[in-house]
Amino acid sequence: MFVLVEMVDTVRIPPWQFERKLNDSIAEELNKKLANKVVYNVGLCICLFDITKLEDAYVFPGDGASHTKVHFRYVVFHPFLDEILIGKIKGCSPEGVHVSLGFFDDILIPPESLQQPAKFDEAEQVWVWEYETEEGAHDLYMDTGEEIRFRVVDESFVDTSPTGPSSAEATSSSEELPKKEAPYTLMGSISEPGLGLLSWWTSS
Repeated sequence: MFVLVEMVDTVRIPPWQFERKLNDSIAEELNKKLANKVVYNVGLCICLFDITKLEDAYVFPGDGASHTKVHFRYVVFHPFLDEILIGKIKGCSPEGVHVSLGFFDDILIPPESLQQPAKFDEAEQVWVWEYETEEGAHDLYMDTGEEIRFRVVDESFVDTSPTGPSSAEATSSSEELPKKEAPYTLMGSISEPGLGLLSWWTSS
């Protein structure tokens, strides 16, 4: 679920931080820049693990700050495909079951990846697994807040870098705002035995 990623960046340290230890100042600046941010095709950055190498620091004309090229390792949330994770159901919609890990919410289990047969209950706004038994079908509800075990089957990165407005957007009114896309999304599946709500598989 978590991986160590080697990165290189140039860190600017302002003059009023020169009295501090260089490593402490660099660690603080790197966490300010990266923590809780998604790096494209890398994952969700959590925190600095360690600094592996510091190159020479430079002070440029007109800027009293020091600029240091830093080699470091960062803890990143990036589960591998087919990894089994446990989260909580954040909500349900016709698009599927939305799952949260607490620190990461952009997880979707689409209808075709649920235990089958499944149906969406419009009144309750929940997905239901119509579990077949010898006595007939039993409705097992996927309620909000329930713990759910799922398999990671796909991931999607979206480049959300800011772009300038196009000429068409500039002339149109701002009535319809574009839907904000998540920069990093996981797709899950519970369509196999042992996956789904933990309460389904625990003996009472």
